[in-house]
Amino acid sequence: MATTRIAKLFTEHPASVDETYFGHMAFAAWFSSRLFMAAGAALIHALLPFLFETTASRIVRELYERTHNRGR
Repeated sequence: MATTRIAKLFTEHPASVDETYFGHMAFAAWFSSRLFMAAGAALIHALLPFLFETTASRIVRELYERTHNRGR
C-alpha cells in the first residue's frame, strides 16, 4: 500500500499532462535547458545590450506556447 502511494507521487502529475514519468522527465529536462539558454542570453544582453536583444523573450514565449494548454 505504501508503495502505491509513493508510485502515485511520481506518476500523478505526469499523467495529468498526458505523459509517462520518463516522458515528463525528458520534457522537463528539455524545458530546463531552454530556460538556461534564455537566462544566459539575458545575462549577456545585460552586459552587452546590442547582443541577444530578443532572444530571452522569444524563448520564454515559445515555452509558454508549448505549455499553456498541456493537460486540458
